[in-house]
Amino acid sequence: MALMVVKFDLKKRVKLAQSVWFLYWFAVMAGIMVFSMGLFFKIELRKRSELMDNNESHFLPNLLIILGLAVCAINALGGKICYDSLDPSKFLGWKPMLNAFLSICMVFNGVLLLTAVLCFLMRIPLQFTLAEGLKNGMKFYKDTDTPGRCYMKRTLDLMQMEFRCCGANGYRDWFEIQWISNRYLDFSAKEVKDRINSNVDGQYLMDGVPFSCCNPSSPRPCILGQMTNNSAHYSYDHYTEELNVWRRGCSQALLSYYGGLMNTIGALLFLVTLLEVGVTVGLQYVQSSLSSLSNPDDPESESEGWLLEKSVTETFTDIMTKMRGITKGAKVEEGGAPPADS
Repeated sequence: MALMVVKFDLKKRVKLAQSVWFLYWFAVMAGIMVFSMGLFFKIELRKRSELMDNNESHFLPNLLIILGLAVCAINALGGKICYDSLDPSKFLGWKPMLNAFLSICMVFNGVLLLTAVLCFLMRIPLQFTLAEGLKNGMKFYKDTDTPGRCYMKRTLDLMQMEFRCCGANGYRDWFEIQWISNRYLDFSAKEVKDRINSNVDGQYLMDGVPFSCCNPSSPRPCILGQMTNNSAHYSYDHYTEELNVWRRGCSQALLSYYGGLMNTIGALLFLVTLLEVGVTVGLQYVQSSLSSLSNPDDPESESEGWLLEKSVTETFTDIMTKMRGITKGAKVEEGGAPPADS
């Protein structure tokens, strides 16, 4: 017994085909949006690729770009099929491939849904990627004369000013690395010698941060050096006073930005998936209503459209039977032809 049967006359069939055609081209526009969001996401990641621990973070935007193009292609073809369904002679050319096309659409809808879920889950690996990438990038902040790293200082400074953050997890991260190049240190000075000799790795460490960590909203002139030395500044107590540098770490700031972007894309993909399911159902009704005309020679005759030709249980049983048949066929090909009956 068919599932969700609907009776159609010529007027209803034409209205259905026109409505589904409109939705298909609306879905094409949605595919362009998915493609654009994927491209924008890729550009945003590439801007700070030096601060990413690996290149796996580009998997999602690449997938979005491919899916966006696929959405446009599949829905453009579906729109053409719906438009030709208004002319029975043209629709006959599409009829042999419609079942395969509908199956592809169903699989593609599942891929879209999985990608939407992936957008929400990618926040977890991105968190580790940013944390490690930022720490590694901070180590190269001083290497302005090293090929391949000479722009790291500029990248980090612009990022800290744009996202109003400091360090990977906080401003104290700068205390643990040497971020001033040896080129700008006077090694004959006692202070420099003492700092280097007091460190096991021979690095020049200081309780200071780069200028890009400064919060311009603070009424006090920015304190960037000797931040933990109360006696070095007038009327200053770093334990109780609100510091005039950004307190938030850049890992958290970037994660919030990229996480919000991925959540937006995930929500968009979920809506596109619902739209794709709608046009797939609509095309199924168009196909079934044209295939069940009471008088195929009379386009104005009544017909029935359905979502499934059989019940859900029967459809599932048929699918499993076909899969078992395919599996048996593959085994016979691997083991050779079965022996003939004697």
